Amino acid sequence: MVNVDMKTKLCGILLDNPVIPASGTFGYGYEFAELYDINVLGTFSFKGTTLEERFGNPTPRIAECASGMLNAVGLQNPGVRKVISEELPKLQKVFHKKVMANVSGFSVEEYAEVCRILDAEEQVSWLEVNISCPNVHGGGLSFGTDPKVAAEVTRAVKKVTTKPVIIKLSPNVTDITEIAKAVEGEGADGVSLINTLVGMRLDLKTRKPVIKNVTGGLSGPAVFPVALNMVYKTAKAVKIPVIGMGGVASAEDVLEMILAGATAVEVGAANLVDPFACKKIVEELPNAMRKYGIHTLAEIRGKA
Repeated sequence: MVNVDMKTKLCGILLDNPVIPASGTFGYGYEFAELYDINVLGTFSFKGTTLEERFGNPTPRIAECASGMLNAVGLQNPGVRKVISEELPKLQKVFHKKVMANVSGFSVEEYAEVCRILDAEEQVSWLEVNISCPNVHGGGLSFGTDPKVAAEVTRAVKKVTTKPVIIKLSPNVTDITEIAKAVEGEGADGVSLINTLVGMRLDLKTRKPVIKNVTGGLSGPAVFPVALNMVYKTAKAVKIPVIGMGGVASAEDVLEMILAGATAVEVGAANLVDPFACKKIVEELPNAMRKYGIHTLAEIRGKA
């Protein structure tokens, strides 16, 4: 049997494999550790964390649709200090690798403060900064829709951190490469994309939106071709690592993302369909690599 090497380096840190459960679909890890040994993962991105506790949006906040789902959970989390005092100690008992912290905020100052606090945590090796949040001081448009504002967040976060900063980009823009280049220019160590696409469903009986928030984020297999295209374009536009995500559900999807230029790959909605999804992908990846004559991930990265 031909040996294959699944290892990859993300911002200078070695991963056993490129498979990373995406933020918001894997909790703080220990819930999944009751089902399988989560140390088989490359790493994972924990639940989006804000400065203060958030209850999230009113229910119903999840809706099914063909080949995917809509969600408007609204960043429900206990706040950064409780994450550090309560969630990370539980995680440390079951996950013996470095973890990715996902950071959300509603002002530039909040992003910087949450990143500053998490930067001091030994178990955290990457800060994934989600700029799809509404800017409370900027009329409610998300930070990720304006290159200048995205750059401002990146600049503020980089001033207070020592660890790699990965900016998570919104696909709800005219040209995602412009945002990627703007954050690269301010020192981002990597970018991850795509976040969810804005969508909605209507209930024909009540004649009202299915989700209380009216709109939600579309994820799942339906968005994979859109995500792949954006990863492909972004990887060509910037020199920093790209983490690809959006509808990834198989080992073949992971290889497609890497062929498009991704350094590592996040798996989101698939975890909500099958809690063993990431474990299965990690186990299937060597066989998929052999099937397509791939010995190392580096040999196909960005070669599409």
